[in-house]
Amino acid sequence: MSFKDHFSTQADAYSRFRPRYPASLFEWLAAQAPARERAWDSATGNGQAALDLARHFRSVIATDASARQIAHAPDAVGVDYAVCRSESSPLATASVDVVFVAQALHWFDLDAFHEEVRRVCRAGALLAVCSYGLFRIAPAIDEVVDYFYADTLGSYWPPERRLVENGYRDLPFPFETVGHPGFSMMRTWHLGDLIGYLGSWSAVARYRARENRDPLPDAAAALADVWGDPVREREIRWPLHLRVGRVATEPAGTAKDERGGS
Repeated sequence: MSFKDHFSTQADAYSRFRPRYPASLFEWLAAQAPARERAWDSATGNGQAALDLARHFRSVIATDASARQIAHAPDAVGVDYAVCRSESSPLATASVDVVFVAQALHWFDLDAFHEEVRRVCRAGALLAVCSYGLFRIAPAIDEVVDYFYADTLGSYWPPERRLVENGYRDLPFPFETVGHPGFSMMRTWHLGDLIGYLGSWSAVARYRARENRDPLPDAAAALADVWGDPVREREIRWPLHLRVGRVATEPAGTAKDERGGS
């Protein structure tokens, strides 16, 4: 399964406008982990989650298959970045307490990734995968965004997008399920921030490439009609879909178990 790079072309916008995950999520994950030595932020993108994990774990390895995404990730104490696929990491065997995957599981070769998770995790470690779909602001604004998402960009989303919309419920998850509280991402934005975020969508980049025109100005005009004062700040909420599993590691002794790493 080849790496599908849908984000490098807009890595700068991704870094500037993607929302941050709630601090309470990482506090909860750290409390459930068998130790707080090492976390792996798999498919880190620009490192948003890695920075939050570093507040709770002694070291964080943040990996992504896109070198351009990693190039836009900020330096932080306790965070090491690596360019690699999630199915084959540089991590040592039995060295990880939490594996975190945010909005990326639908791109993975799942059998190979699950095997890698079992290899790198300590006994009792956690795998947490999360996704989020459309945000909510206010009915009139949501209607414009929904039209842009489904009607303007509908055919430009990759087929894997439906897995995100379903909260990864359609994907295999061969780990002991761990119950969890509900979490949401929250931001307070003015209109320009929202338009910047929409511009980070992979479907917008694909539309521009195929049609040789930008769909964003029309959406921005429609949003301006319902937003009001463009410098007015509004609260944006993304409900998170989270699946958490306890990892039962495989017996040591195989060739893959001997792999070293950082």
